[in-house]
Amino acid sequence: MFATIYLPNFYLQAAMRHQPKLRTKPVALIDPEQTKVSIIQLNDAAEKAGIRKGMAPSQALGRCLHVVIKTRERAQENAIDEILLQHAFTLSPQVEATAPGVCTVQFTDNRHLRAKLSRVIASLAKCDLSAQAGIAPLPDPSLLAAHLARPVLQIDDPKKFLGPLPVETLIIGSID
Repeated sequence: MFATIYLPNFYLQAAMRHQPKLRTKPVALIDPEQTKVSIIQLNDAAEKAGIRKGMAPSQALGRCLHVVIKTRERAQENAIDEILLQHAFTLSPQVEATAPGVCTVQFTDNRHLRAKLSRVIASLAKCDLSAQAGIAPLPDPSLLAAHLARPVLQIDDPKKFLGPLPVETLIIGSID
């Protein structure tokens, strides 16, 4: 079995990690290294205020004067990736850093996987990180399950799970 641990809005979590007062305020994230600077991630409060990915910061401010525009914090992103990997290695020695804010774990002992992952997610929460996890017989379905989990979703039959999902959901980039 495989598990994927996923930190939603990873770049935004990294930028806001040491500013807990921002969690209830509308916050949008930009990457100043992009040629055309635009919103790359945002929290629920910003989305409810009408801000969308791809907007220019000035458009976001036009929708909500109280939005906080943050920039990516690459050093913090690296630190959080390390924290994620350390937690993943408590589950198994077979861990892969799949993408920023995502790691995949292969298990040899399949007992109590949901409970084990729930403990890791709770431990990450103590580090001020929001995480979700998916469990499946193969890595790809475990990644999709992690994106859809609240906070842990186990899939025993990938065909049965994937069959009714819309195509848009199967494209991981559209889930974020």
